[in-house]
Amino acid sequence: MSDLSTTTTRAAVAIPTLSAKAVLPWLLFAGLLMLVAMYFISAEQGAISLLSGTGVHEWVHDGRHLLGFPCH
Repeated sequence: MSDLSTTTTRAAVAIPTLSAKAVLPWLLFAGLLMLVAMYFISAEQGAISLLSGTGVHEWVHDGRHLLGFPCH
């Protein structure tokens, strides 16, 4: 039989610290992407349209219904 009482040593893991100054640009970028995505899902091909045609509408059609936006 093997000895089950062997000890293992683990190295200490250094957890990096994040400052608000380092995280803020990424949060702003993520917020901007969310706003652009919400625009294309909710308003594109409606009363306000940046792109002509129905391509964007067809790409976001299921997401529009999933989020409760009426589209037709």
